[in-house]
Amino acid sequence: MKLIPTPPPAKLPPDIEGHPMRDQFSNTQAIRKPAVSSKGGIVAAQSGRAARVGAEVLAAGGDCVDAVIATTFALGVLEPWMSGLGGGGAMVLYRAREDRYEVIDYGMRAPASLNLADYPLTGDGAASDIFPWSRVKGDRNIHGPGSIAVPGVVAGMEEAHRRHAKLPWKELLAPSVKLADAGLAVDWWTTLMISSAAADLRRYPASAATYLQDGLPPNPQWAIKAKVRMPQDRLKATMAQLASAGPRDFYEGDLANSLAADIQAAGGALSVDDLKPFRAHLREPLTISYRGGKVFATPELTAGPTLSRTLGLLQNDLKPARGGPDAAAYVAYASALQAAYRERLKDMGDEDGRRSLGAEALAPACTTHFSAVDRDGNMAAVTQTLLSSFGSRFVSGQTGITMNNGIMWFDPSPGAPNSLAPGKRCLTNYTPVLAQASDGRRAAIGASGGRRILPAVSQLLSFVMDYGMDLDAVIHQPRIDASEGAVVIGDVRLPQAAREALRERFDYEEARIQTLPMKFACPSIVLRDGDTNSGATEVFQPWSEAVAEG
Repeated sequence: MKLIPTPPPAKLPPDIEGHPMRDQFSNTQAIRKPAVSSKGGIVAAQSGRAARVGAEVLAAGGDCVDAVIATTFALGVLEPWMSGLGGGGAMVLYRAREDRYEVIDYGMRAPASLNLADYPLTGDGAASDIFPWSRVKGDRNIHGPGSIAVPGVVAGMEEAHRRHAKLPWKELLAPSVKLADAGLAVDWWTTLMISSAAADLRRYPASAATYLQDGLPPNPQWAIKAKVRMPQDRLKATMAQLASAGPRDFYEGDLANSLAADIQAAGGALSVDDLKPFRAHLREPLTISYRGGKVFATPELTAGPTLSRTLGLLQNDLKPARGGPDAAAYVAYASALQAAYRERLKDMGDEDGRRSLGAEALAPACTTHFSAVDRDGNMAAVTQTLLSSFGSRFVSGQTGITMNNGIMWFDPSPGAPNSLAPGKRCLTNYTPVLAQASDGRRAAIGASGGRRILPAVSQLLSFVMDYGMDLDAVIHQPRIDASEGAVVIGDVRLPQAAREALRERFDYEEARIQTLPMKFACPSIVLRDGDTNSGATEVFQPWSEAVAEG
């Protein structure tokens, strides 16, 4: 038998050899998602179906805050891997009649009943998930019932409703009850998201029953009329109970009892005594002067202070040119962001950035952001999260709620500012903002994307406030990311001069805008110019949409 010699391996071109994934995707594909405009209200969200729920509330005479509440609960049903009743967040509001800005903070906190002895360190390296903490035995702080912090979303909606809503609580929750009754629709994006967490979802019986079929992720069918839906019966009953009994039931009533019982039966600490005292907090926004206008951001345990530093540096170093950001602008963005991150690491934690720094600044997380404006000019920027994709990966069997893994925000090593402790507030890095430009336009801006949120929000603000761009131009303008230490990541669509300037100054890498994994944050924006509103969302997010009322 004649042996055929094995040919030598083919020599890859230099631009592919070191980056085998770089050129597998089309270099010529062009995707656009136009901004929408209206004299009426607009909701821009990562789920177009949830945005439609909010827009319908506006069309029915609701306030911007009514739309926020309805959209929040719809998102928890439609994209439960990002947010929901088991998560937390914050919103920045503008009330047009009073010309007033305010923040409602409903971030999560560690249960007071938490026992530190339940989180022993293994001594064998870093944690297995997205943060570089020392590893805890059994990854108890990463997934499962021991990773659950006291959730804040329902309390946040309770406070927003009490302060500003026009429509009844029950009416605002009705759409989410209907959506849960229909079940979770399975398309390729649903399958992709469930697949990304299936290894942990299968650990917990209620999670597997909710999201898996025979222990595997569900798949959409090829036939044009075939539809695959995952039942959400328990979540539907929970939403109906919450609608009729009111928000306090989640913290003090039957829902609280069911939730705590499920978590404790599985070995977690969260109790009704932890839930009962939880309240959202009204806070004064951090006010940042910029380029003749003002930016209103979340204060304290968010990235608002780091945003303030970034904009302060840009105010001095960025000289806006006609025609939009040039090479010098992108260099200024990268320099300001890197300097602000260095100061954040120095001032808020250890040099390795592992402690008091808002944990999302270190690694990606799964979050949702939406922005809303109504016909009267009231505005909202709202960011909510479970922290990781599917949070703790633990679903409460009695309630159907997917719970957060907020305990992972804390350093499990003792003696640090952000060390795990009972009753402690979670540090975060979400950055919802409202802005008033020098030309009088107002914008609500935010994004999902963990550590990539701050760079995106900083540049989006600059596009609006430095260059006067409309939202169609803003959402299609290429951005950089400078949240990975010394590395600056540039969108391959950047002008050649900008790419060359960044390569000369920084450890520079390039990436395409893509659906998963995203190399840049995922924004949702609304803007008001006079009495005309506009909205836009991330072009490559497959579900996102800006929806106008009517």
